Amino acid sequence: MNVFLRLLRYYRSSSAKLVLAAFCALGISASEGAIAYLVKPVLDEIFVKKDVRMLTILPLGLVAVYLVRGVLRYLSGTLIQSIGLRVVARIRRDLFEKIHSLSLDFFHKTGTGQLMSHITSDVGLMQQLTGSLSNIVQYPLTIVALLGVAFYREWRLASISLLIFPLTALLMVQLGKKIRKYSGRSQDRIGRLNSILQETFSGARIVKAFGRERHELGRFEEENRHYTRATVKSVRVQEMGSPFFEVMGAIVFALVMWYGGSRVIAGTSTPGTFISFVTAILLMYRPISKTTGLNNQIQQVIAAASRVFAVFDMEPTVKEKRHAMKLKPFSKEIVLKNVFFSYGHDMILKNLDLAVPKGEILAVVGASGVGKSTLVNLIPRFYDVTEGSIEIDGVDIRDGTLESLRSQIAIVTQQTILFNDTIYNSIAYGDLGKRPEQIRQAAVDAHADNFIQKLPQGYDTVIGEQGVRLSGGQQQRIAIARALAKDAPVLILDEATSSLDAESEKEVQKALDRLMEGRTVFVIAHRLSTIRHADRIIVLRNGAVVESGSHSELIRHGGEYQRLYELQFRDQPERFEATAAG
Repeated sequence: MNVFLRLLRYYRSSSAKLVLAAFCALGISASEGAIAYLVKPVLDEIFVKKDVRMLTILPLGLVAVYLVRGVLRYLSGTLIQSIGLRVVARIRRDLFEKIHSLSLDFFHKTGTGQLMSHITSDVGLMQQLTGSLSNIVQYPLTIVALLGVAFYREWRLASISLLIFPLTALLMVQLGKKIRKYSGRSQDRIGRLNSILQETFSGARIVKAFGRERHELGRFEEENRHYTRATVKSVRVQEMGSPFFEVMGAIVFALVMWYGGSRVIAGTSTPGTFISFVTAILLMYRPISKTTGLNNQIQQVIAAASRVFAVFDMEPTVKEKRHAMKLKPFSKEIVLKNVFFSYGHDMILKNLDLAVPKGEILAVVGASGVGKSTLVNLIPRFYDVTEGSIEIDGVDIRDGTLESLRSQIAIVTQQTILFNDTIYNSIAYGDLGKRPEQIRQAAVDAHADNFIQKLPQGYDTVIGEQGVRLSGGQQQRIAIARALAKDAPVLILDEATSSLDAESEKEVQKALDRLMEGRTVFVIAHRLSTIRHADRIIVLRNGAVVESGSHSELIRHGGEYQRLYELQFRDQPERFEATAAG
């Protein structure tokens, strides 16, 4: 019920419209009772007594009832749909904002397909609640109106008819529990199905390159079977209500026919009274059966809302302090003091002390898995240190706002992330406030302007999802232009050239050299030849700094750095001699 109440809060801003829709529902319910009520005078006054005046009045009255009913149905339907669409839009917007407010580790633990399922499928299901709210008012009122007519016409027969209600209520409760359970399983499965779709579509090149189409089809078929099985179970439970109710209704109706017919034959009741009563009972069938379906809908909505609110209830692992300050522009140094960091029980960084003055180019090297990327991810607070602190100009970065911290940091990574937009907008993403000439200059400095000008639409060329219409080197230069446009004083380069061929790397390296000018730079490089001109190189091993110095100093030292360097050039001794001397 807590989930249901939380969902209802989204309807507070539409309360006036909901009240109006409720009044429309009240009118529709009254019209149902009026239709059943008019059956008696139609039969008794027109067909039995042959009253000519009633032959004129009653048909017009029936038309008037249906006219009012039609107008009310239209108003109710449009009101309910507009309320539902606006509420769902707010929930979807809030959920999107919430997901992006969570820390990076959340995205590592949660599949993209699952998140897409929450925003599309789960939130879509929640829209059903709006129609359900209107029907929660309309169906019971309709039942009450028709019961009123039934009791007014034949209270004894109406009492017999009420036998079906306790059994129907009991069935609704039992089915509701099962529907919520199976609906939850079904939505979980559609999330996994979305994950497979997202992975295989975005990785289509790899699927084809390794000839794994049949393998991926097998994965999809297996998950599709699980989803279908869960959905079929949910459907079976939902469909149990109507047949049960129909059988019970038939039994009650048979009793009513027998008893009511006996009274008409005996002359203690008129045909009009009996048919009016029967009409009320028959018209009651739809709202009662719909009430059973309404319960099913609400259970599905609650199951979907539970999954959505579970995301809303998550807290980011990286949080701003309540009165966090706006950090001043970086001017002196970045200092890591006694930094420890762990993923779960695995300690990645241990007792790390490091001071990086403004303007220094610091290269971080080491074998795979020693914590190079982890170290640079701590600086923009993608993660928080487990122990110790990181300070910018003497201020602990945890005391500052995330916005003021990250606005001073630009990042270029090995995996270039570009959105399906124009080249201009992709570069401007670094700073949306930049003027067109500044965006163009960033492209020139990134050695990207030449190839952009050769594209059919130039800067207005749409690059496709993940930049698929550009080469790897072109994508990386757009990413560098984006970082240049941001013009941040601190730059993080995380293996920015490791996936490029030699020719592309040469062009990208020129762009990187321009990007690094006048900035404090943290460089992670797989190819050690690209960092030999760094001001300082630190070597990580087992989460700690084991060596520090310039390229030539570390080569002369003959330690871990030289070993790593020799491993890269063991098949090119002449190149090793040349680069080692450089």
